[in-house]
Amino acid sequence: MSMKDVARHAGVSVGTVSNVLNRPDIVSEDRRVRVEAVIAELGYVRNDAARQLKLGQSRTVGAIVLDSANPFYGQLVGGIEAAAEASSLAVIAGSTGNREQRERLYLSLFEEQRVRGILLASTGGTEDLIAGIRGRGTPVVLAESARDATGGSSVSIDDIAGGEIAVRHLAAQGRRRIGVLVARKDLRQVADRLHGARRAAAEVGVEIEVLEAEDLTVLAGRTAGESVVARSSAERPDAMFCVNDLLAVGVLQAFAFRHQIAVPEQIALVGYDDIAFARSTVVPLTSVAQPADLMGRTALALLEEEIAHRDAAPRHVSFTPTLVERESTTG
Repeated sequence: MSMKDVARHAGVSVGTVSNVLNRPDIVSEDRRVRVEAVIAELGYVRNDAARQLKLGQSRTVGAIVLDSANPFYGQLVGGIEAAAEASSLAVIAGSTGNREQRERLYLSLFEEQRVRGILLASTGGTEDLIAGIRGRGTPVVLAESARDATGGSSVSIDDIAGGEIAVRHLAAQGRRRIGVLVARKDLRQVADRLHGARRAAAEVGVEIEVLEAEDLTVLAGRTAGESVVARSSAERPDAMFCVNDLLAVGVLQAFAFRHQIAVPEQIALVGYDDIAFARSTVVPLTSVAQPADLMGRTALALLEEEIAHRDAAPRHVSFTPTLVERESTTG
């Protein structure tokens, strides 16, 4: 069904149908009622995408995150969606699985779909494509990155400070041999957290050992935990800082369920992100918290600012992480 079909069945012009859909207040009541009845009878659904393309005013925002399996990104997108709903916008979200190639695919697809703008948690390797998309008129806001080298607005968390917070907390609990469990050190977030952990360790005089997992997942954390358990008691760290909560949950599974390593009595444990599940594990998990929902809402607000004021200078909003103490470090 097209708008012409509606007009023919209602005995009015196409312009009248358009006004009923877009400016009903200027149409007489009898014509409006007649057109609305025909729309319902025919099951007509207007092609809003075509209308928006013609007007250059899409109501859809694209959101790209690193890993949809990580609840942190679910919270981030939730914040974006809440803010979008308040502005009568829709959100289409995609996950790159921490892969640059897929990030490039989503960026290109969203530009082709003429979305209103793109919110991106980036792998860090697509600056050339981002710059091109911006240059062609689609705004891009980085939703989990420090200052954007391509000249746009961004929202970030101080991950270096987050790594410092974790290690300082463990040192304050009397821990002196801290294992830092990492994966995907090519990701800026992971590298910054490790950098902060190392810097704090040097300042407070504790030993750091970098342990590497295969991925940023629960399964990879469990495997890494098994490797720690396989060591002699004298060779094990007395604390571990995991660069995300999924790794920490996996380590906790290996320690508590499979080998009865007492947490925190034998090995204290800190995660990062403070996902909802962190407070519900068998030993509630101390974690470095990020305000994911607020970061998502802020990213959308910056995107709307860029759209409304195309010539304005980009803005960069940085949040400071906080530590949420639970039984995995304090007993």
